[in-house]
Amino acid sequence: MTKKYFEHVGSFLRPAELVAARAGFEAGTVTAQELKSVEDQAIKDLVDKQIAAGLEKVTDGEFRRAYWHLDFFWGFGGIDHVQAAEGYHFHDETTKADSALIAGKITGDKHPFVEAYQFLKAYVDETGAPVEAKYTIPAPAQFYFELIRDAEHVEKLNSIYPDFEELRADIKAAYLQVIADLVAAGLKTLQVDDCTWGTLVDNNFLAAWGALTGKTAEEVRTELGHLFLTLNNDVYENVPEGLLVNTHVCRGNYHSTWAASGGYDPIAKELFGKEVVTEYFLEFDNDRSGGFEPLAEITDGKVAVLGLITSKEGTLEDKQAVIDRIRQAEKILPLDQLWLSTQCGFASTEEGNILTEADQWKKLALVKEVIDEVWG
Repeated sequence: MTKKYFEHVGSFLRPAELVAARAGFEAGTVTAQELKSVEDQAIKDLVDKQIAAGLEKVTDGEFRRAYWHLDFFWGFGGIDHVQAAEGYHFHDETTKADSALIAGKITGDKHPFVEAYQFLKAYVDETGAPVEAKYTIPAPAQFYFELIRDAEHVEKLNSIYPDFEELRADIKAAYLQVIADLVAAGLKTLQVDDCTWGTLVDNNFLAAWGALTGKTAEEVRTELGHLFLTLNNDVYENVPEGLLVNTHVCRGNYHSTWAASGGYDPIAKELFGKEVVTEYFLEFDNDRSGGFEPLAEITDGKVAVLGLITSKEGTLEDKQAVIDRIRQAEKILPLDQLWLSTQCGFASTEEGNILTEADQWKKLALVKEVIDEVWG
């Protein structure tokens, strides 16, 4: 079994000075270099705080991004930053309409995230602390899902890639190029964030997609599940030797609200049994995530990281209640295949969730306390 580490899903609330600098950059009063200087210092401060909190794998908090996923897509060759017809619809809010639209053949050369990781890795090494710099990117399936986001996206995609197999090959090659460059920069742990599986457990999404395509909900789930698994494993099965690939499965995390609802049961065999990753960071912070029974599909050598502590609001969970839920999960999966984290990051987009910076550190302290008590 791979050694497990105290680590956070990825994103942290943006500090006030970074928020101000990004606003100034958008307004034209802050230069790109000035913004980078603020980002650099904010990331250094965050790394120091993560080390002080005892985290063994640290991130840059996604401080150079506006979105957990779109900024990565915009870094590919052949992809434009555009405004879609509408934003993403969450439970009670709609996001900004930013999107990624295909403009040419997809390539992964000289992706800006590689330089961003190099900075993180260099500073972590500079601290001398015995910690690892991990990095987070969105899943290949999530990239494809963005490219078919609406009718305009589909039409443009088909004009560039009338042959799906050519598109599939280019997505695979672009991802593997970026990953190879990250590994060359020293990356050992890659976390791939993925909301596509979250849509497949939501009956409202399945009904809406079925209405557009003339298919039943089960046909939609089966077809898309196979597609998402194929696109992801095209990459995960071919990463450089020695790279640990984990995934975080999310149902939406924007300004403390959510996008999808449903337990893991309908997708467990594909996701837990067939996706070629080592650890699954899973939402289990409320009833929308269902029960632990689907964890039975997790195969030997894999770990379910239970997201029992919510990142959506600041109220601190009762420690014993968290431990009791771990004991419930242990009835399904052995303790050595279980671990603990928050349910998601604290700021999947730059807006952040509705809690304070002090709250986020208290949440992580609770995660560490429970880990030490349950696993020793």
